[in-house]
Amino acid sequence: MFRKLHRAVVAFTVVALIITACGTAATPTAQPTAALEPATVAPTLAPTEAPVTGALVVYSGRKEPLIQPVLDAFKAKYPDVEIVLKSGSNSELANALIEEKANPQGDVFITTEVFTVQALYAEGVFENYVSPNAADIPAQYRQVDGGWTGVTARARVIMYNTTLVKPEDAPQSIFDLTDPKWQGQVAAAGSANGSMQAQVAVLRELVGEGATEDWLAGLVANEVTFFDSHTDVRKAVGAGEFKIGLVNHYYYYLQQAEGSPVSVVFPDQGDGQIGVIVNATAAGIVKGGRNPEAAKALVDFLLSGEGQKLFAELNYEYPLVPGVALHPDVQSLDGLRLADVNLAEATVDLDATFDLMEKVGLP
Repeated sequence: MFRKLHRAVVAFTVVALIITACGTAATPTAQPTAALEPATVAPTLAPTEAPVTGALVVYSGRKEPLIQPVLDAFKAKYPDVEIVLKSGSNSELANALIEEKANPQGDVFITTEVFTVQALYAEGVFENYVSPNAADIPAQYRQVDGGWTGVTARARVIMYNTTLVKPEDAPQSIFDLTDPKWQGQVAAAGSANGSMQAQVAVLRELVGEGATEDWLAGLVANEVTFFDSHTDVRKAVGAGEFKIGLVNHYYYYLQQAEGSPVSVVFPDQGDGQIGVIVNATAAGIVKGGRNPEAAKALVDFLLSGEGQKLFAELNYEYPLVPGVALHPDVQSLDGLRLADVNLAEATVDLDATFDLMEKVGLP
């Protein structure tokens, strides 16, 4: 079990299911999926009126600039809480949580994807807590017993440099990225990146093993350059080093905000195409953490209107809590064709996904 989990927690981004943005907010509409079976099921923590004080240790797979403003706002609401932020990759932090199970050092784990929290939940790392603010988040974005909860959503898109690519020539499908016309001109995150891993897992569900292998092999053959992070991808496309980048949608908006000549395609919108793939961030409370009251308060805050608004306005993300407005520059998902994939089914066979990436030599 530990070997599989150790492999699984290499920042694997799970793809959340069908999301439909209702006007100003992205609201999930897919059918609920069954909860994964945890290694041990702890009693569900209940909301409490106990004072929120003391040190709160937050493990965050999100880069510090993307989470610190939210933590600062939480601190303003709870000034008696001292926040200790430990940032790192999802895999590093997840493995630390496993190693620390007998003596937990963290209180809350915030990740850029759902796959890792599912694996850790099954390993019994998290305390069950159903936040009152999670009531309207569909079941596919949270464990029904409160083992973890989704926080925000993000879409997988194609960004391009407008000085190098005309809008009418931009690729309209992720499968277009294997076209020889784009040979050596495409940047993407590599096999260690959670979002890329998720793309592989979801494609295996949507189009099958063979077609997914063909797509990955096509990327390699087309001399796609694979970076460690999406930040590297967006900056390279923004600087004109590459014409095309495969990223999460907010990286495009971040690069646009820096004044780069970039535009975006929400891909695979034609008849018979798979639709836009959408994934999610997530949070879980560490079982045995030293400050459970502050941990619950933080999760509540992440899912509050204020917390969701910060993610939307500062990071260009899609709120999971209905009724929170998008950033005015962000395209709503309403009306788009979205990938119809089952969350649990797309992520249950982890080894097969990793094996496929290794088989094609994805860097």
